[in-house]
Amino acid sequence: MPVNDLSRSELVAYRPELDEPADFDAFWTSTLDEARSFDLGLELTPVDAAMTMVELYDVTFAGWGGHPIKGWLARPAGVTGPLPAIVEYIGYGGGRGLAHERTGWAAAGYVHLYMDTRGQGSGWGDGGDTPDPVGSSPSMPGFMTRGILDPHDHYYRRVFTDAVRAVDAVRAVPGVDPTRVTVTGGSQGGGITLAVAGLVPDLAAAMPDVPFLCHYRRATEITGSNPYGEITAYLAVHRDHVEQAFRTFSYLDGVHFARRATAPTLFSVALMDPICPPSTVYAAFNRYGELGGDPEKTIEVYEFNEHEGGQGHQRGRQLRWLRDLLQR
Repeated sequence: MPVNDLSRSELVAYRPELDEPADFDAFWTSTLDEARSFDLGLELTPVDAAMTMVELYDVTFAGWGGHPIKGWLARPAGVTGPLPAIVEYIGYGGGRGLAHERTGWAAAGYVHLYMDTRGQGSGWGDGGDTPDPVGSSPSMPGFMTRGILDPHDHYYRRVFTDAVRAVDAVRAVPGVDPTRVTVTGGSQGGGITLAVAGLVPDLAAAMPDVPFLCHYRRATEITGSNPYGEITAYLAVHRDHVEQAFRTFSYLDGVHFARRATAPTLFSVALMDPICPPSTVYAAFNRYGELGGDPEKTIEVYEFNEHEGGQGHQRGRQLRWLRDLLQR
């Protein structure tokens, strides 16, 4: 689609007014304290995927509410470590798929945990295996409006908590260097990456790729594309829920998490993206780390791409950027 957002110079300077709630930190501290009151319950079961250079494991650990969260773990075969680790989060609607699909980071020398997203996995790819046993008030099909009237009930409170526990889980894996854990993901996975970067203060790096779940109000105003369109459709029916809905999203906004991040970061943005408009990405990037000591930050810009962003080009950039960062 043609460019329909701010100009390049406006994007670079874009720092929207914040709608951050005063109890944001207290909300998330209590959420994570509650989650960590459950035993991590980490289970690693070897998987025979006919791979000789990579070891694969079926992973289970306790996420929000102690609920079992699935994932795949891959590591270089025969290497005891301590190795750096990558925790990767999945795009909207996707699931963990099949174990043999998750070997790229292990081939580069990392332990790689690919976290399944609760309740998702039937929209694309090869499926997911983690249910979300929590119900919600009336909502639109999809995940954006599940629990929209209260941040305590919202779906992404559970997912972001699962994602933090995934970092706890990978740090408990034998042979992992807990000081060299990086988080990454694209689209929804990029938004989850920003949440974890703001909630876990001692990550080695964060690599959000075309991140979703940022600057919700603007996103719903300038794009009709789903998943943000789910919010628009819900509010078109529930006309008296607008302020309550955006209050809930203020506890889940990637911009607010990004401000608290302390880890060096490599973002990406696509300037023709109709799903995650570039101004919503720059809103998070421009404020990234402002409360966390202003860590090093870089953004790769794909001028003529839509939501696919850089794809393999961006993965190559991530591999080189992270290698050089960790070697420092």
